[in-house]
Amino acid sequence: MTITNVFNKVMQVLGAFLIMMGIVAMAGAGGDCDGKCMENANSIPEMLMAAFIGVCLLGTGVYILIKGDK
Repeated sequence: MTITNVFNKVMQVLGAFLIMMGIVAMAGAGGDCDGKCMENANSIPEMLMAAFIGVCLLGTGVYILIKGDK
């Protein structure tokens, strides 16, 4: 096993991890309180920031996996 193969495998794992964390961040951005806990809910800018970070993580993971495939 060469160092290049190890590097490619690490990049694949990193890309997959970033994709998973991006999906989790986007899913959790809105929260789920059904209006019963509005005093503890995130504001709209906080929700949008969390969703944007999730999209960035997802995009970075996809980019890493696409570049590593070539």
